[in-house]
Amino acid sequence: MLEHDVIIVGGGLAGCRAALEIARINQNVSIGLVAKTHPIRSHSVAAQGGMAASLKNVDDTDSWEAHAFDTVKGSDYLADQDAVAILTQEAPDVVIDLEHLGVLFSRLPDGRIAQRAFGGHSHNRTCYAADKTGHAILHELVSNLRRYGVQIYQEWYVMQLILEDGQARGMVMFNLVNSRVEVLRAKAVMFATGGYGRVYNTTSNDYASTGDGLAMTALAGLPLQDMEFVQFHPTGLYPVGVLISEAVRGEGAYLINADGDRFMANYAPSRMELAPRDITSRAIAYEIRAGRGANIDGSHGGPFVYLDLRHLGKEKIMSRVPFCWEEAHRLVGVDAVTQPMPVRPTIHYCMGGIPVNTDGRVRYDEDSFVEGFFAAGETACVSVHGANRLGSNSLLECIVYGRRTGRAIADYVENRPLPNVNEQYYIDLAEAKIKQLIQQPGKYRINQVRQKFQDTMTEYCGVFRSEELMNQGLEKISELKQQYAEIYLDDKGNKWNTELVEALELRSLMVVGETILTSALQRQESRGAHFREDFPQRDDSKFLQHTMARYSPTGINIEYRPVTITMFVPQERKY
Repeated sequence: MLEHDVIIVGGGLAGCRAALEIARINQNVSIGLVAKTHPIRSHSVAAQGGMAASLKNVDDTDSWEAHAFDTVKGSDYLADQDAVAILTQEAPDVVIDLEHLGVLFSRLPDGRIAQRAFGGHSHNRTCYAADKTGHAILHELVSNLRRYGVQIYQEWYVMQLILEDGQARGMVMFNLVNSRVEVLRAKAVMFATGGYGRVYNTTSNDYASTGDGLAMTALAGLPLQDMEFVQFHPTGLYPVGVLISEAVRGEGAYLINADGDRFMANYAPSRMELAPRDITSRAIAYEIRAGRGANIDGSHGGPFVYLDLRHLGKEKIMSRVPFCWEEAHRLVGVDAVTQPMPVRPTIHYCMGGIPVNTDGRVRYDEDSFVEGFFAAGETACVSVHGANRLGSNSLLECIVYGRRTGRAIADYVENRPLPNVNEQYYIDLAEAKIKQLIQQPGKYRINQVRQKFQDTMTEYCGVFRSEELMNQGLEKISELKQQYAEIYLDDKGNKWNTELVEALELRSLMVVGETILTSALQRQESRGAHFREDFPQRDDSKFLQHTMARYSPTGINIEYRPVTITMFVPQERKY
């Protein structure tokens, strides 16, 4: 049986930052980091825009309190304000620490870290590395993990969290190269497995973002928090869904409809293109609904609007947002120097996740925690984003709460024994599952079921929601669960069996999708990214609280827990 003092699942920013912090505190702690891709290929590497912090390099009137207020207002007052205070107070320190690790942030002429505007922020506070910020940070973190001797299990798929008697004791995983199953036990388990964008049919997320950590947590009988809050990024490149970073609007790009009008003046006149993402996404959806979207031939009534950079000039585009220019040129043949980019909202981020406290400890319920189980990053819900995340707060959350969770784990594992685990029991269980999937005769291809499921989530739980729509969606999911039980695999081999991985990932997607839909159906209000056409107003009297959804094969049980309010009294959200 494999064993480490600490095992971290996920090779992105939160997992790597936690591992680095543990190693810095105590180099004698044995750390294993498991990732189903190479860590450098984690989805964090695709993060473009930047990382918010009140460094005051551009605007000396900024403060952590202003950053906190913007974050809470952006969250539509669902964020836990104690967690937001920690996020914004520690932000400058973690940016400077990253710089000392070697992260190449973009600079002002005098050499200080540059900062730009971002949606929902009242000051220019987003630090960036051109439009490849996640890439710049992740490379340095992974390099430092090598230096500290952290053992990286790359291209291993984790199948199950081992949770016994209220304690996380390890996990079951198999090697993608040869399908070898291993049990790994540890004093502490941390999930940093990212989001679930592939629940939907159009997303900015990579193919690995299938919500595996969320699904494993739910299947272990633990709750998921605020899963109805799914962020649509306003500017997904049409028709591929790849992200065009908010940094582009931060540099001054315009959103225009088929008539050439800057329509954000009708929706958020004070912030225009830099309104929060939920407001901007709905504005684009309304323009398309009203027939003011464009078609590829330039005619009206089409499925997208335009992101116009032409007035910025070639030099600014190529120095500040070169990757976005490259993506548009490579994927849809648009030269953003001379042509506007076609964009429409795309699934981008999950505000909900595994409920944790500010030390990353996973909650069993409002008052108790799971022993030895931690989470951070997009897969966790601490909750600093509430009902809507502000751009450039996600990289910040990964680093601040990755670091804090690492510190908590380093303290937790000291002088603790390794837990007892019945290795053979879990190996037999996993091998039986794999054998069943490979050998079952079935009548549905994985891709058929997955595509129908993704289309169902997009159609019945998208930008606009209603009770009638979501009930229909849940009925369709029930049918698709039956079909999943009858899938078949063409690949019967044990070398790089990607079909087997897709079958396991599809199970994750379906658990997560059903939780999203059920949570959304129960929340009878509109708040942040969750917009109900049959309940268009926010209802603080009933729903100023966090959803706690507990999954079971027979259905999902919904409960609620209070929001922590310490600084800012909820008020109407206007921009």
